[in-house]
Amino acid sequence: MKRIVAIALAVVFGLTGLVAAEALAADAGAGRMALPKSSTSGGMPLMEALAARSANRNFADAALSEQTLSNLLWATWGINRPDGRRTAPTAMNKQAVQVYAALENGVWLYDAAGNSLVLALEGDTRAAFGGAPLTLLYAVPADDPFGGMHAGALYQNAGLFCASEGLANVVKRTGADALDGKLPLPKGYKVVIIQSIGYPR
Repeated sequence: MKRIVAIALAVVFGLTGLVAAEALAADAGAGRMALPKSSTSGGMPLMEALAARSANRNFADAALSEQTLSNLLWATWGINRPDGRRTAPTAMNKQAVQVYAALENGVWLYDAAGNSLVLALEGDTRAAFGGAPLTLLYAVPADDPFGGMHAGALYQNAGLFCASEGLANVVKRTGADALDGKLPLPKGYKVVIIQSIGYPR
């Protein structure tokens, strides 16, 4: 009987598009949210995803499920090889990029190795980026001549994932400095671009 109830609840949560922030709230108090294992197979064929890729800033209020959030972050900047190399290239494999996720319950640093999010800033800051359910912030060393190129590789990955999953997304420079002096970044780092993501309205 308990098994039946558990399955029923899982189905209900899946159908309602359980908000990532709510689904992971139990761990949030400790300042770290574990993500479900990312799915690294399936999705739309590459050429179809390229054909479907576009900017769309009209977002529904529904937030991403925790599984979709995990898959998105892996596609954007996850580890895809045993030696720790990533889904996006960086010059000389320096990997000098930080990805932050602005959610309802704070701004979180993506920890690819730990498949988790680490709390960087408390509070709901999404209005500063236009109010989308999720905004990714790409931070690189301010003096890195390759920093913009690295951020571009990441947001293109995210954009193709969004095309494959039927998600709306838009890359913006406006709002990239909204958390200057508030978001604790590694020394010398700066948010150079942001990407708002959600289900299309």
